[in-house]
Amino acid sequence: MPSSSSAASGADQPVPTSLWRDGDFRRLWVGQTASQLGEQAALVVLPLFAVLTLDTGAGQLGALRAAGQAPILLLSLFAGACVDRWRTRTLMVLTDAGRALVLGAAAVAGLLGGLGLSTLFVLAFAVGALSVFFDVAYQASSVRLLRRTQLVRGNSALEGSRSAAQIGGPALGGALVSWLSAPIAVATSSVLFALSFLSVRRIRRRESAPERSEHPPRVWRRIHEGLRFVAGDTSLRTVCLASAAFQFSFAAVMTVYILHLPRELHLSGTAVGLALAAVGPGALVGSLLAARLPNRFGYGTVLVSAAALGDGVFLCVPALHGSSVVTVLALLAVNFVFGVFSQLVNVTVMAVRQTLTPDGMQGRVAATINFFGMGLAPLGSLLGGCLAQAWGTRTGLLVAAAGMLLSPALMALSPLARLGRTLPSPREASSTRETAAVETLSKADGS
Repeated sequence: MPSSSSAASGADQPVPTSLWRDGDFRRLWVGQTASQLGEQAALVVLPLFAVLTLDTGAGQLGALRAAGQAPILLLSLFAGACVDRWRTRTLMVLTDAGRALVLGAAAVAGLLGGLGLSTLFVLAFAVGALSVFFDVAYQASSVRLLRRTQLVRGNSALEGSRSAAQIGGPALGGALVSWLSAPIAVATSSVLFALSFLSVRRIRRRESAPERSEHPPRVWRRIHEGLRFVAGDTSLRTVCLASAAFQFSFAAVMTVYILHLPRELHLSGTAVGLALAAVGPGALVGSLLAARLPNRFGYGTVLVSAAALGDGVFLCVPALHGSSVVTVLALLAVNFVFGVFSQLVNVTVMAVRQTLTPDGMQGRVAATINFFGMGLAPLGSLLGGCLAQAWGTRTGLLVAAAGMLLSPALMALSPLARLGRTLPSPREASSTRETAAVETLSKADGS
């Protein structure tokens, strides 16, 4: 298995030393940006289509949103196994083409009046499933295209565009539905996925295909390898546990938060939306800082301090009272600070994870961490509702926000906190252990 430190090996062209002079990275960035924009717009457009065109009720709308989110739990681990068996460019092109065709057909059906609620469920699940594969693939592709020294800057650019898409995608989708029509908005998402398809397809550097044995291990065996690899590495295990703790507590916080702002602070819907929107600009700033701060202060220092500041800022919210301008400005500041430091943690963790993971495990490790992190979010939402009901929104929010500090505490007690200004080289022991495990499982399957 070739190491990602020599991304040019087996390729037609060398890797340029300057990130933005690398035409292949620019094509990946443009494609990923268009894909994320299309995905975020679709998350708003499909539910709005159901509400405005089909007069869907609250229960049906909730089920529709759940159908789009279900693939994260159902397919993440499988997607990771596939990414480690295929070229990431191939998977990204196929998933972009699939989403463009599915949404294009949906737009035509909507214009002709033939798009019903049951079809929307299928569409939401299909787009969600293809997005799971694309998201895992693009995270692994940066490792295969860039040098190790370029990973932080590359991830900063990619995660920055994702943050921008999270701001602009829903706004674009809502505006198109309001100004034009829901089917036209669906068609716009299809066009964005087509643009991503064209951009990613133009990546010229030939990506080295993952090695395949004569008797490759079955999918479940490969998934088990990814789980075992993460569990066996102290740093990756900590990343997984910290992610799970954060997602669980953050889901609880947001459930209480959304109840607390209008009911306890008596804020209008516009004020609530404005406060939540401040996360987006903060995330963009965090992406820019992630390209500089780790090299100046050290990866461990940045991870622990940024996680503590970003998660701890929500402890300020229970102290706010009333619906004055000062309260709204304070909420804007809280969400902006959270956006800055949470995105700084996201980008830095991704670089650390990619560095500690051999090429042949990138997809499975990313999928494993995503699976356990997002898998606890529904339980956190249920806990948030119970806390608000039992103790009230103010106390419930304080307890849930305190729980978020478990994530930086786990990182502070792990080897992650001791990382310096440069990331460690990929450990030969990990590569050797992975190769030996694959060979053993291959022989067992072939016997």
